[in-house]
Amino acid sequence: MRWISIVALSLGTAASGPVAASPAPAPPADPATDTFWRDVVEPHGATVAAIVARAKNAIGKAVAAADDDSIGRRARYLGDAYGMLRYAHKLSPQNTEVLSLLGVTADDLGKTRQALDALETCARLQGPEHTGPEVAGRLGMIYLRLGKLDAAIHWLRQVQAPLATTDSAMTVVHLATALAARGEMAQAIDVLTSTLPAQINYFTDPVTIVSFALAVHYDRDEQRAAALDVIDRMSGNLQHELGPFLQRALAALRFAPAEDELYYHALLYESLGHDAEARAEWALYASVMDAPWRRRALDHITAIDARRAASGAHPTARGGAAHRVQPHHPLVP
Repeated sequence: MRWISIVALSLGTAASGPVAASPAPAPPADPATDTFWRDVVEPHGATVAAIVARAKNAIGKAVAAADDDSIGRRARYLGDAYGMLRYAHKLSPQNTEVLSLLGVTADDLGKTRQALDALETCARLQGPEHTGPEVAGRLGMIYLRLGKLDAAIHWLRQVQAPLATTDSAMTVVHLATALAARGEMAQAIDVLTSTLPAQINYFTDPVTIVSFALAVHYDRDEQRAAALDVIDRMSGNLQHELGPFLQRALAALRFAPAEDELYYHALLYESLGHDAEARAEWALYASVMDAPWRRRALDHITAIDARRAASGAHPTARGGAAHRVQPHHPLVP
Protein backbone atom coordinates (compact mmCIF):
# COMPACT_ATOMS: atom_id res chain seq x y z
CA MET A 1 0.00 0.00 0.00
CA ARG A 2 2.87 2.33 0.63
CA TRP A 3 3.89 2.38 -3.01
CA ILE A 4 0.32 3.31 -3.98
CA SER A 5 0.43 6.35 -1.68
CA ILE A 6 3.70 7.47 -3.17
CA VAL A 7 2.30 7.14 -6.70
CA ALA A 8 -0.87 9.02 -5.74
CA LEU A 9 1.19 11.84 -4.18
CA SER A 10 3.32 12.08 -7.32
CA LEU A 11 0.26 12.23 -9.56
CA GLY A 12 -1.32 14.92 -7.37
CA THR A 13 1.79 17.05 -7.59
CA ALA A 14 1.97 16.67 -11.35
CA ALA A 15 -1.70 17.60 -11.72
CA SER A 16 -1.24 20.84 -9.83
CA GLY A 17 1.34 22.13 -12.36
CA PRO A 18 5.11 22.43 -12.48
CA VAL A 19 6.95 23.80 -9.48
CA ALA A 20 8.67 27.13 -10.15
CA ALA A 21 12.40 26.84 -10.05
CA SER A 22 14.27 29.15 -7.67
CA PRO A 23 16.24 31.84 -9.52
CA ALA A 24 19.92 31.21 -9.63
CA PRO A 25 21.90 33.58 -7.41
CA ALA A 26 23.61 36.42 -9.26
CA PRO A 27 27.30 35.89 -9.67
CA PRO A 28 29.39 38.09 -7.40
CA ALA A 29 30.67 41.32 -8.95
CA ASP A 30 34.17 41.11 -10.22
CA PRO A 31 36.05 44.13 -8.83
CA ALA A 32 38.65 43.84 -11.54
CA THR A 33 35.95 43.99 -14.27
CA ASP A 34 34.16 46.94 -12.60
CA THR A 35 37.40 48.87 -12.33
CA PHE A 36 38.26 48.04 -15.93
CA TRP A 37 35.04 49.48 -17.36
CA ARG A 38 35.14 52.49 -15.04
CA ASP A 39 38.64 53.23 -16.27
CA VAL A 40 37.49 52.88 -19.87
CA VAL A 41 34.62 55.34 -19.40
CA GLU A 42 36.47 57.75 -17.11
CA PRO A 43 40.20 56.95 -17.23
CA HIS A 44 41.11 59.80 -14.88
CA GLY A 45 38.05 59.55 -12.65
CA ALA A 46 39.88 59.16 -9.34
CA THR A 47 42.31 61.97 -10.14
CA VAL A 48 39.54 64.32 -11.27
CA ALA A 49 37.48 63.58 -8.15
CA ALA A 50 40.46 64.43 -5.94
CA ILE A 51 41.10 67.68 -7.85
CA VAL A 52 37.43 68.69 -7.59
CA ALA A 53 37.50 68.09 -3.83
CA ARG A 54 40.58 70.32 -3.45
CA ALA A 55 39.05 72.98 -5.72
CA LYS A 56 35.83 73.03 -3.67
CA ASN A 57 37.92 73.45 -0.54
CA ALA A 58 39.69 76.45 -2.10
CA ILE A 59 36.35 77.93 -3.19
CA GLY A 60 35.04 77.55 0.35
CA LYS A 61 38.06 79.43 1.65
CA ALA A 62 37.41 82.16 -0.95
CA VAL A 63 33.84 82.55 0.33
CA ALA A 64 35.11 82.82 3.91
CA ALA A 65 37.70 85.38 2.83
CA ALA A 66 34.96 87.43 1.13
CA ASP A 67 33.00 87.41 4.39
CA ASP A 68 36.12 88.74 6.10
CA ASP A 69 36.55 91.48 3.44
CA SER A 70 39.93 90.07 2.46
CA ILE A 71 39.96 90.71 -1.31
CA GLY A 72 43.54 89.55 -1.81
CA ARG A 73 43.05 86.19 -0.10
CA ARG A 74 39.75 85.63 -1.92
CA ALA A 75 41.38 86.21 -5.31
CA ARG A 76 44.26 83.90 -4.41
CA TYR A 77 41.95 81.05 -3.39
CA LEU A 78 39.80 81.51 -6.49
CA GLY A 79 42.92 81.54 -8.67
CA ASP A 80 44.09 78.28 -7.11
CA ALA A 81 40.67 76.70 -7.69
CA TYR A 82 40.57 77.95 -11.27
CA GLY A 83 43.98 76.43 -12.07
CA MET A 84 43.00 73.09 -10.58
CA LEU A 85 39.69 73.02 -12.44
CA ARG A 86 41.33 73.84 -15.76
CA TYR A 87 43.60 70.84 -15.30
CA ALA A 88 40.62 68.66 -14.32
CA HIS A 89 38.83 69.84 -17.47
CA LYS A 90 41.77 68.73 -19.63
CA LEU A 91 41.61 65.29 -18.03
CA SER A 92 37.82 65.05 -18.32
CA PRO A 93 36.47 67.48 -20.96
CA GLN A 94 32.83 66.37 -20.61
CA ASN A 95 32.61 66.28 -16.81
CA THR A 96 29.68 68.62 -16.10
CA GLU A 97 30.58 69.10 -12.44
CA VAL A 98 34.03 70.32 -13.48
CA LEU A 99 32.54 72.58 -16.17
CA SER A 100 30.02 74.09 -13.75
CA LEU A 101 32.64 74.85 -11.11
CA LEU A 102 35.07 76.10 -13.73
CA GLY A 103 32.49 78.50 -15.19
CA VAL A 104 31.41 79.92 -11.86
CA THR A 105 35.00 80.35 -10.66
CA ALA A 106 36.03 81.99 -13.93
CA ASP A 107 33.13 84.44 -13.63
CA ASP A 108 34.05 85.27 -10.03
CA LEU A 109 37.55 86.07 -11.28
CA GLY A 110 36.22 88.34 -14.01
CA LYS A 111 37.05 85.91 -16.83
CA THR A 112 33.72 86.34 -18.63
CA ARG A 113 34.61 84.64 -21.93
CA GLN A 114 36.04 81.58 -20.20
CA ALA A 115 33.01 81.46 -17.90
CA LEU A 116 30.58 81.52 -20.82
CA ASP A 117 32.52 78.81 -22.67
CA ALA A 118 32.45 76.47 -19.67
CA LEU A 119 28.85 77.13 -18.65
CA GLU A 120 27.42 76.93 -22.17
CA THR A 121 29.26 73.64 -22.72
CA CYS A 122 27.96 72.32 -19.41
CA ALA A 123 24.38 73.29 -20.30
CA ARG A 124 24.68 71.66 -23.72
CA LEU A 125 25.94 68.41 -22.21
CA GLN A 126 23.29 68.37 -19.49
CA GLY A 127 20.46 69.16 -21.91
CA PRO A 128 17.81 71.88 -21.60
CA GLU A 129 15.66 69.90 -19.16
CA HIS A 130 18.50 69.00 -16.84
CA THR A 131 20.55 72.18 -16.67
CA GLY A 132 21.08 72.94 -12.99
CA PRO A 133 20.00 76.22 -11.40
CA GLU A 134 23.60 77.20 -10.65
CA VAL A 135 24.53 76.96 -14.34
CA ALA A 136 21.35 78.54 -15.75
CA GLY A 137 21.25 81.26 -13.12
CA ARG A 138 24.89 82.19 -13.64
CA LEU A 139 24.46 82.25 -17.42
CA GLY A 140 21.45 84.53 -17.01
CA MET A 141 23.37 86.88 -14.73
CA ILE A 142 26.34 87.08 -17.11
CA TYR A 143 24.14 87.84 -20.12
CA LEU A 144 22.23 90.44 -18.10
CA ARG A 145 25.53 92.06 -17.17
CA LEU A 146 26.50 92.09 -20.86
CA GLY A 147 23.18 93.70 -21.80
CA LYS A 148 22.02 90.64 -23.80
CA LEU A 149 18.51 90.71 -22.37
CA ASP A 150 16.87 87.99 -24.48
CA ALA A 151 19.57 85.46 -23.59
CA ALA A 152 19.46 86.54 -19.93
CA ILE A 153 15.69 86.04 -19.73
CA HIS A 154 15.94 82.69 -21.55
CA TRP A 155 18.30 81.28 -18.93
CA LEU A 156 16.77 82.95 -15.87
CA ARG A 157 13.31 81.61 -16.70
CA GLN A 158 14.72 78.08 -16.52
CA VAL A 159 15.58 78.45 -12.87
CA GLN A 160 12.56 77.28 -10.91
CA ALA A 161 13.24 77.22 -7.19
CA PRO A 162 11.39 78.17 -4.00
CA LEU A 163 12.38 81.44 -2.38
CA ALA A 164 14.54 79.69 0.20
CA THR A 165 18.10 80.86 -0.47
CA THR A 166 19.94 84.04 -1.39
CA ASP A 167 20.79 82.49 -4.76
CA SER A 168 17.12 81.86 -5.56
CA ALA A 169 16.26 85.43 -4.53
CA MET A 170 19.08 86.74 -6.70
CA THR A 171 17.76 84.86 -9.72
CA VAL A 172 14.30 86.36 -9.24
CA VAL A 173 15.75 89.88 -8.96
CA HIS A 174 17.89 89.36 -12.07
CA LEU A 175 14.89 88.13 -14.07
CA ALA A 176 12.82 91.13 -12.98
CA THR A 177 15.70 93.47 -13.83
CA ALA A 178 16.07 91.97 -17.31
CA LEU A 179 12.35 92.18 -18.02
CA ALA A 180 12.19 95.80 -16.85
CA ALA A 181 15.22 96.73 -18.95
CA ARG A 182 13.46 95.17 -21.97
CA GLY A 183 10.49 97.44 -21.34
CA GLU A 184 8.31 94.84 -19.64
CA MET A 185 7.94 96.50 -16.24
CA ALA A 186 4.51 95.00 -15.52
CA GLN A 187 5.91 91.48 -16.03
CA ALA A 188 8.95 92.34 -13.90
CA ILE A 189 6.74 93.46 -11.01
CA ASP A 190 4.57 90.35 -11.44
CA VAL A 191 7.65 88.10 -11.17
CA LEU A 192 8.58 89.73 -7.85
CA THR A 193 5.07 89.81 -6.33
CA SER A 194 4.24 86.23 -7.36
CA THR A 195 7.46 84.98 -5.76
CA LEU A 196 6.78 86.55 -2.36
CA PRO A 197 4.58 84.75 0.19
CA ALA A 198 0.99 85.99 0.37
CA GLN A 199 1.48 86.66 4.07
CA ILE A 200 4.91 87.67 5.34
CA ASN A 201 5.29 87.10 9.06
CA TYR A 202 9.06 86.91 9.15
CA PHE A 203 11.62 88.52 6.85
CA THR A 204 14.35 86.09 5.90
CA ASP A 205 17.22 87.39 3.79
CA PRO A 206 15.69 86.05 0.53
CA VAL A 207 12.29 87.59 1.32
CA THR A 208 13.99 90.87 2.29
CA ILE A 209 15.94 91.00 -0.99
CA VAL A 210 12.90 90.35 -3.19
CA SER A 211 10.69 92.71 -1.18
CA PHE A 212 13.13 95.59 -1.49
CA ALA A 213 13.65 94.80 -5.18
CA LEU A 214 9.88 95.17 -5.56
CA ALA A 215 10.09 98.63 -3.96
CA VAL A 216 12.92 99.52 -6.35
CA HIS A 217 10.90 98.46 -9.39
CA TYR A 218 7.82 100.32 -8.21
CA ASP A 219 10.03 103.38 -7.78
CA ARG A 220 11.47 102.98 -11.29
CA ASP A 221 7.93 102.67 -12.65
CA GLU A 222 6.98 105.86 -10.76
CA GLN A 223 4.43 103.97 -8.66
CA ARG A 224 5.40 105.99 -5.62
CA ALA A 225 2.56 104.94 -3.32
CA ALA A 226 3.15 101.24 -4.05
CA ALA A 227 6.89 101.56 -3.39
CA LEU A 228 6.25 103.41 -0.15
CA ASP A 229 3.73 100.75 0.92
CA VAL A 230 6.32 97.98 0.47
CA ILE A 231 8.92 99.89 2.49
CA ASP A 232 6.41 100.75 5.24
CA ARG A 233 5.41 97.08 5.55
CA MET A 234 9.06 96.10 5.86
CA SER A 235 9.64 98.85 8.42
CA GLY A 236 6.58 97.81 10.41
CA ASN A 237 7.90 94.26 10.68
CA LEU A 238 11.60 94.94 11.12
CA GLN A 239 11.25 98.31 12.92
CA HIS A 240 14.66 99.68 13.94
CA GLU A 241 16.36 96.62 12.38
CA LEU A 242 15.29 97.65 8.87
CA GLY A 243 18.62 99.32 8.01
CA PRO A 244 21.00 96.63 9.32
CA PHE A 245 18.81 93.83 7.98
CA LEU A 246 18.64 95.32 4.49
CA GLN A 247 22.34 96.14 4.39
CA ARG A 248 23.28 92.59 5.33
CA ALA A 249 20.88 91.07 2.80
CA LEU A 250 21.98 93.35 -0.04
CA ALA A 251 25.65 92.68 0.72
CA ALA A 252 25.13 89.10 -0.51
CA LEU A 253 23.50 90.21 -3.78
CA ARG A 254 25.60 90.12 -6.98
CA PHE A 255 24.21 93.08 -8.88
CA ALA A 256 23.76 93.00 -12.64
CA PRO A 257 24.34 95.50 -14.07
CA ALA A 258 26.89 96.61 -11.48
CA GLU A 259 25.53 100.17 -11.17
CA ASP A 260 22.27 98.78 -9.79
CA GLU A 261 24.05 98.51 -6.45
CA LEU A 262 24.13 102.32 -6.35
CA TYR A 263 20.39 102.55 -7.05
CA TYR A 264 19.49 100.01 -4.35
CA HIS A 265 21.67 101.67 -1.73
CA ALA A 266 20.41 105.14 -2.68
CA LEU A 267 16.81 104.07 -2.10
CA LEU A 268 17.82 102.30 1.11
CA TYR A 269 19.48 105.44 2.52
CA GLU A 270 16.55 107.59 1.48
CA SER A 271 14.12 105.12 3.06
CA LEU A 272 15.99 105.56 6.35
CA GLY A 273 15.96 109.35 6.02
CA HIS A 274 19.70 109.60 5.33
CA ASP A 275 19.36 112.18 2.59
CA ALA A 276 23.03 113.16 2.30
CA GLU A 277 24.15 109.57 1.82
CA ALA A 278 21.25 108.90 -0.52
CA ARG A 279 22.07 111.93 -2.63
CA ALA A 280 25.68 110.78 -3.03
CA GLU A 281 24.54 107.34 -4.25
CA TRP A 282 21.96 108.85 -6.62
CA ALA A 283 24.63 111.15 -8.04
CA LEU A 284 27.00 108.24 -8.62
CA TYR A 285 24.26 106.30 -10.39
CA ALA A 286 23.35 109.33 -12.52
CA SER A 287 27.01 109.70 -13.52
CA VAL A 288 26.63 106.45 -15.51
CA MET A 289 25.39 108.11 -18.69
CA ASP A 290 23.75 105.01 -20.18
CA ALA A 291 22.17 103.82 -16.91
CA PRO A 292 18.56 102.88 -17.76
CA TRP A 293 17.01 104.67 -14.77
CA ARG A 294 19.24 107.73 -14.78
CA ARG A 295 16.30 110.15 -15.02
CA ARG A 296 14.73 108.67 -11.88
CA ALA A 297 18.00 109.17 -10.02
CA LEU A 298 18.04 112.83 -11.08
CA ASP A 299 14.42 113.18 -9.91
CA HIS A 300 15.44 111.89 -6.49
CA ILE A 301 18.33 114.32 -6.30
CA THR A 302 16.00 117.21 -7.14
CA ALA A 303 13.54 116.12 -4.44
CA ILE A 304 16.28 115.71 -1.83
CA ASP A 305 17.68 119.16 -2.61
CA ALA A 306 14.20 120.67 -2.30
CA ARG A 307 13.60 119.00 1.06
CA ARG A 308 16.95 120.06 2.43
CA ALA A 309 16.54 123.60 1.16
CA ALA A 310 13.17 123.78 2.91
CA SER A 311 14.79 122.57 6.13
CA GLY A 312 17.62 125.10 5.85
CA ALA A 313 20.30 122.44 5.32
CA HIS A 314 22.89 122.62 2.55
CA PRO A 315 22.05 120.04 -0.16
CA THR A 316 25.34 118.17 0.25
CA ALA A 317 25.85 118.66 4.01
CA ARG A 318 26.34 115.56 6.15
CA GLY A 319 25.65 114.74 9.77
CA GLY A 320 23.32 116.14 12.40
CA ALA A 321 19.57 115.94 12.38
CA ALA A 322 19.25 117.58 8.99
CA HIS A 323 19.92 114.35 7.10
CA ARG A 324 16.95 112.68 8.77
CA VAL A 325 14.24 114.80 7.17
CA GLN A 326 11.02 112.84 6.47
CA PRO A 327 12.26 109.36 7.39
CA HIS A 328 10.60 106.42 5.59
CA HIS A 329 9.12 108.69 2.90
CA PRO A 330 11.83 108.63 0.23
CA LEU A 331 9.78 108.83 -2.94
CA VAL A 332 9.74 111.76 -5.27
CA PRO A 333 6.52 113.77 -4.70
